[in-house]
Amino acid sequence: MKWPYRKQVEQTQAPEPVQPAAGADAGGDRSIAIAGDNYGIAQTGDHATAVTLPPEALRPAAEVDAPPGLDNLHNRPYHFVGRTHELDRLDAALATPGGAVVQAVHGLGGIGKSALAAHWAATRAHGCAPVRWINADSEAAVQQGLADLATALQPALAHALPVEKLAERALQWLATHTGWLLVLDNVNDPADIASLTQGPATGRLLITSRLSTTWSHATTVVRLDVLSPEEALDLLTRITTAAGPRNLDGAAELCAELGHLPLAIEQAAAYLVENQLTTPTPRAYLDLLAQYPADMYREGAVGTAPERTIARVWRLTLDRITTLHPLAGDLLRTLAWYAPDRIPLMLLDDFAPAPARNKAIGLLTAYSVITPDPDTGSLTIHRLVQALARTPDPDDPHRTADAIDQARDRATTYLGTVLPADEGDPATWPTWRALLPHADSLADHTVEDTDTAATSVILNRAGLFLIDQGLPARAIRHLERALASGERTLGPDHPNTLASKNNVASAYWSAGDLGRALPLLEQALTTRMRVLGPNHVDTLTARSNLAAAYRSAGDLSRAIPLHEQTLTERMELLGSDHQDTLASQNHLAGAYESAGDLTRAISLHEQTLTARMRVLGPDHPETLASQNNLAGAYESAGDLDRAIPLYEQALVDSERVLGPDHPGTLTKRSNLAVAHGSAGDLDQAIPLHERTLTERLRVLGPDHPETLISRNNLAYAYGSAGDLAQAIRLYEQNLTERLRVLGPDHPDTLTSRSNLAYAYGSVGDLDRAIPLHEQALTDRLRVLGPEHPETLVSRAHLAGAHESAGDLDRAIPLYERALADSERVLGPDHPDTLVSRIQLGYAYESAGDLDRAIPLYERALADSERVLGPDHPDTLASRANLADAYESAGDLARAIPLHERALGDSERVLGPDHPLTVLIRGDLAAHDGEGQSKQS
Repeated sequence: MKWPYRKQVEQTQAPEPVQPAAGADAGGDRSIAIAGDNYGIAQTGDHATAVTLPPEALRPAAEVDAPPGLDNLHNRPYHFVGRTHELDRLDAALATPGGAVVQAVHGLGGIGKSALAAHWAATRAHGCAPVRWINADSEAAVQQGLADLATALQPALAHALPVEKLAERALQWLATHTGWLLVLDNVNDPADIASLTQGPATGRLLITSRLSTTWSHATTVVRLDVLSPEEALDLLTRITTAAGPRNLDGAAELCAELGHLPLAIEQAAAYLVENQLTTPTPRAYLDLLAQYPADMYREGAVGTAPERTIARVWRLTLDRITTLHPLAGDLLRTLAWYAPDRIPLMLLDDFAPAPARNKAIGLLTAYSVITPDPDTGSLTIHRLVQALARTPDPDDPHRTADAIDQARDRATTYLGTVLPADEGDPATWPTWRALLPHADSLADHTVEDTDTAATSVILNRAGLFLIDQGLPARAIRHLERALASGERTLGPDHPNTLASKNNVASAYWSAGDLGRALPLLEQALTTRMRVLGPNHVDTLTARSNLAAAYRSAGDLSRAIPLHEQTLTERMELLGSDHQDTLASQNHLAGAYESAGDLTRAISLHEQTLTARMRVLGPDHPETLASQNNLAGAYESAGDLDRAIPLYEQALVDSERVLGPDHPGTLTKRSNLAVAHGSAGDLDQAIPLHERTLTERLRVLGPDHPETLISRNNLAYAYGSAGDLAQAIRLYEQNLTERLRVLGPDHPDTLTSRSNLAYAYGSVGDLDRAIPLHEQALTDRLRVLGPEHPETLVSRAHLAGAHESAGDLDRAIPLYERALADSERVLGPDHPDTLVSRIQLGYAYESAGDLDRAIPLYERALADSERVLGPDHPDTLASRANLADAYESAGDLARAIPLHERALGDSERVLGPDHPLTVLIRGDLAAHDGEGQSKQS
């Protein structure tokens, strides 16, 4: 039997309101409440439709039971992995005492909030029934979702009541029943669900929302973050291999590029499934993403709702945010150019007046687009949000090309404004380290054609900071681009361009690549002479830098005349007391020292120190540097009685003036430790080396070249103390670190290989020592050239290893060539030449050829006394070696007095416990010549 109904019944006036029976509740004026005798005809307002309903449709809400099949989760397809912790937190809310439980899951669009809610509701033992899913992105959507619940409970009401009355009917039902669960998905405004959150506490609400700051009433708030790398890879794999095996080359890299964001991974996986011919692997998708980012961000699989793509999801979010505050969109596009983590708020000081800026930050925070960190005063943003915000799309009003260009230039200007004044001042390093990732990101995500003058300044200064931090490989990338931009925008002859060329050369120099550094420095000098003239201060600086590079390359024949010329011209142009003039004196003194001309080196270092004390004062950093350099020259001359007190004074002054952690202070502590080692005082040397290494690890980091130098020096000290096992361990570690940090061809890496080979030889492990010496020599010949002093040292070390192996047929020719090269390249009086002469003499002696050994020893002693002085440690060693040779020749009349003199001098100069003194004492006691050990 059909129940009659009347359609479009007009009322001339509103009927008298019907009072609901006890237990029924109508939600507002003229709301419908069905109870008692009020059934059969339902009228719902002025000019309303009168509907005749069956009696069962008119029962009070409290008497309506949930019919089977009321759940609607089956309409929510989703992919799900991981999230164990978040699921457990939602489970834990069940134990909360009281009535209704409100749970809120918030996070960035596409983060997987809906998937988490659906998975929890469908699979966990929450015990709720019925379970209804409501799209809650607007007030109208919430109302429709409640209306759908009412009609699912009582289908006969579907045509009887308008949506708003159906929603009120659903609220009545919820208020009179317990155990239900509503999933309110994608809430944009808490006011849209106020009728549920502020209603009777009889069931459970699970809310998902991008909003993060409005859920204080919830008993459990879960902030959802991206998947772990393993979970992201699992999600991509599940989707792409659902129909069978698949080539997943590049899968982990793709997940990382997508920032492990679930929606982005689902979108990419669906594309891979549908385009197996044109996009067979995740790596192929990565290539498409790099070439066509705008298209790929908005491309979903066939059948995927457009609003479920990354581009659409975030566009809807920005639509709402920019409606509330237009500056929020500008802020997001600006943040897109920086690194995703730890974006300092100071970068936004000039973005807008504080109230407007703070409102924009607050909105982006509220919608989970950015995350503030109060502890660091910084912001974090998802890298894929940044990538999208940097990518122009003509179909997206938030990503027009002009808006993105403006944001890029704005981000560049802000970064340039906050860079610290002096990248070499350790006090600025914390700020530099905080800003450097953002300079790197700006460089990574812009192209040279868009560089402005501000970009060039940022890259140039970041490069200089990286050089100072011992990271020349990273510096080169920034400095080369700054140079290219300067040449394009300013021209090749502009002073800034020439400065950039000098900086690129400095980076190559620091990286040990003098083959590329020297031509750039030569070009810079030539250009400055042409453009600025030969006597311009910048020309003199260019000449000084080139001279220093020649010295590093071991080309002292070109370095010294250039340094001398620069000093002369600076004295004429600037005066003898100018800082640049004093710097030239310091450089020239160092070059003399490298050439073995210690008399002139010491004299010039003494003059420089005196002048700096007078002009700059005793506490100026350059004065402290001169103290250190003069002490080093005294040490090179073997005058440790003057070197060590001066090192100690320089260290005390540096600790007081610069602080105990300043890199200059650490250098002075390291040098003092080396000097104590040279004096044979290893009880002082080793603790100083250990302390320096510890502090450099803390201050400079484990990869800084000076940290690696400290480890090398500590290894040498352990070796000198006889702890060769510890020395070898440190040498091996240092070689590994230098290979990783500096590369296989850096001069310091080659030194590490040579030192390790020498240590292996010291413990008799010649099977490892000789190949390593051979590799060191081959590499130095290739990298440094045949005439570099370190190449000559490598040849002598290889000769020594062959000698230790008893292979004098190989050792002697190598020693002979090493001596000939040293005499030709360094000169006959260079300390290294004197050492080479002694080494060859010892090899002759080992071969039983005393007729050639003794004249070499005699010349070596005479030259040492003349060049180094009678008390230099090398002179004392030469005297002992000659005494041994006389003894081997049976000439005790000359041997014993010479041994006695050598012992007396060594005890007087070095002390009775110095290793050389102990060695000479043993030689004197062994008149038969057995057990002798030459010191060379």
